[in-house]
Amino acid sequence: MVISNAQDEMLSLLNWLQAMGVDAAVGDTAHDWLSRGNEAPGAAFAWPERGDPASPAKAPSDAVRADPRQSTLRSRPAEPQGASDAGRPRAVTPLGASEAETGARRIARAANTLQELEAALQTFDGCGLKATATKLCFYRGAPSSDLMIIGEAPGRDEDLAGKPFVGRGGQLLDKMLAAIGLTEADVHITNVVYWRPPGNRTPTPQETLACRPFLERQIELVSPKIVVAVGGSAAKEILGVTEGIMRLRGKWREITAGDRKIPAIATLHPAYLLRTPAAKQLAWMDLLQIRAKL
Repeated sequence: MVISNAQDEMLSLLNWLQAMGVDAAVGDTAHDWLSRGNEAPGAAFAWPERGDPASPAKAPSDAVRADPRQSTLRSRPAEPQGASDAGRPRAVTPLGASEAETGARRIARAANTLQELEAALQTFDGCGLKATATKLCFYRGAPSSDLMIIGEAPGRDEDLAGKPFVGRGGQLLDKMLAAIGLTEADVHITNVVYWRPPGNRTPTPQETLACRPFLERQIELVSPKIVVAVGGSAAKEILGVTEGIMRLRGKWREITAGDRKIPAIATLHPAYLLRTPAAKQLAWMDLLQIRAKL
């Protein structure tokens, strides 16, 4: 009877986790977050000093943590004895959006290559999505390209592979590019956020804002001739507009990257095309415009 009740409780817990959008394990070892007391995940993270923009974002040592002058964050209680530091990176939940963007911008500006930018993202804990994701999804394709494609966020397949657009939507995207004579080696593909949101939900404004300085720097380093925003969420973020994707798609605009003005266009997301095959004719019209512009 006791065993039966325990099984029922476990099944109820699993059903609840599934309803909340949990569909993949992010670690082999469970973490007892309750043992941390009132300390928030990521509380040990500190932004680099303003006078040293090249210094990487990393968790300070115990000696530095004891000195409040070494961090721009509020003072924090000491970590409970016995708490493990071997878990995956944790996000700084108390950060306000403006503070997260300011710190991210200092870190991103110090990167002079895509490799340095990726290394900075690996140590960056200012976006809460990193705490629940498996891998960083930086980009796939050519490091420098005339065509840069930007989607919304990684999904489950991307989270496992560590690359954007590798699932069913990514496979359709590759076929769409092939239809205008392009391969993965001819394009640079990324997303507005670099970690998978739990349950594949839409990234929050705070999450996109924390990643935006890295994306802006990435566009500067790739130096494309054309930027394509894939899907409504990415189009709104890249183009700075509020209209829906059906009003935005197929119209050329300009975005600013450093001291350059870059033509940009929005199109339908491959995942939407998989659900709505009739809309492929609209995406094909957008592809023809992109090929003509190239």
